[in-house]
Amino acid sequence: MSEEKFDCIVVGAGPAGSTAALELARQGLEVLLVERGPAPGSKNMMGGRLYSHSLHKIIPNFWEEAPVERCVEKEELCFLTEGGAVTVSLASPELGEPPDHSFTVLRADFDAWLAGKAEEAGAVLATGVRVDDLLLSGDRVCGIRAGEDEILADVVIAADGVNSLLARKGGLRGELPSRYVSVGVKEVIALPARAIEDRFGLGEGKGAARLFVGACTRGVQGGGFLYTNRESISLGLVFSLHALSEAGVSVPEAVEDFKLHPAVRPLLAGGEVVEYSAHLVPEGGLAMQPRLVAGGMLVCGDAAGMVINTGFMVRGMDLAVTAGATAARAVLAAREKGDFSAATLKIYEEMLRETHVSWDLEAYRNAPAFLETPRLYTTYPELVVEMMADLFKVRGARPKPVRRMAIEHLKRRVSLIQLIRDAWKGARSI
Repeated sequence: MSEEKFDCIVVGAGPAGSTAALELARQGLEVLLVERGPAPGSKNMMGGRLYSHSLHKIIPNFWEEAPVERCVEKEELCFLTEGGAVTVSLASPELGEPPDHSFTVLRADFDAWLAGKAEEAGAVLATGVRVDDLLLSGDRVCGIRAGEDEILADVVIAADGVNSLLARKGGLRGELPSRYVSVGVKEVIALPARAIEDRFGLGEGKGAARLFVGACTRGVQGGGFLYTNRESISLGLVFSLHALSEAGVSVPEAVEDFKLHPAVRPLLAGGEVVEYSAHLVPEGGLAMQPRLVAGGMLVCGDAAGMVINTGFMVRGMDLAVTAGATAARAVLAAREKGDFSAATLKIYEEMLRETHVSWDLEAYRNAPAFLETPRLYTTYPELVVEMMADLFKVRGARPKPVRRMAIEHLKRRVSLIQLIRDAWKGARSI
């Protein structure tokens, strides 16, 4: 591939990279889409939930042809103790109304499909290619080096994931601080479709998403997730990297304990683990966002820290799609000027500020700091489960007013001042 030149090289065939390649190829640009894995999606394990709004703008009604799994019509948040659980559940057909609905997806299938759309539009997809370095012409990026090959381009879009080598090579960021990164592990557990629908109370083809907080991470900052696919369940845990290292928790043991929890085990009964994977997840939001532009180069998706965790919702794919499309628009604007300098490509940042990517990251910029509150993973889940157990337990004794019962539990677990402080901090963060 040496001496070849493309209008644009996109590194990373995830949602951000494939969307950028698709949008540029549609405009007739010669685009090379480079993927390190043997196939798009083969390196991606997280992000099993896609909110439709962003991709719908790129491929209207994409869900009619894309390999999506189930449309989520049930949202659940589960507080766990060692033996108990309280689940808050919302089931509504309104959650499934297009285009503002969401789907569970299996990344290997979905990413391959989206990269295929870029290929259909004219992009060249190269898989199994590890990009080792950037090529520079003066102070501007002018291509990539992959092994012995040097490939030139007017502009490079780095969508190469949370560990973005290119963002570091381009001087856009340094090493990732561990407090902004989580480690996620996920198992895909095969089950018959009918069993999934019966166990979660779902209609045919409908899906559920459940987030867990509490004992599943053994008190470490993080949480669990469960997504229903057509004929499998995606189940996993996410741990804050810095909190995990301080706590010394064994992730494999925590996963096995999670699967055996009384609130989880019946949901998995008879299932077979068909996939296991682990990955880093950027969760620092705006605080970890690198510079997005260099001469001849843009950064988007996980490589730019475009993930939001509010504690009750985790999003990344919809932000990645919009960022990829916006990067493509910025490249087209620079191409019109015939100028790919950093000053011209800055228009990418201006364009992003007019999208939900910036709006969401700004709105939830305090969420990462709130999620560092240790009581969210011990005190409050235990408080919720204990209060609900007392509420429904009949002892044959003189009954207490619910208000008094609640105050007694609160006094045992947390001071009123601390509760108010945490509530205020949470209200400000989400």
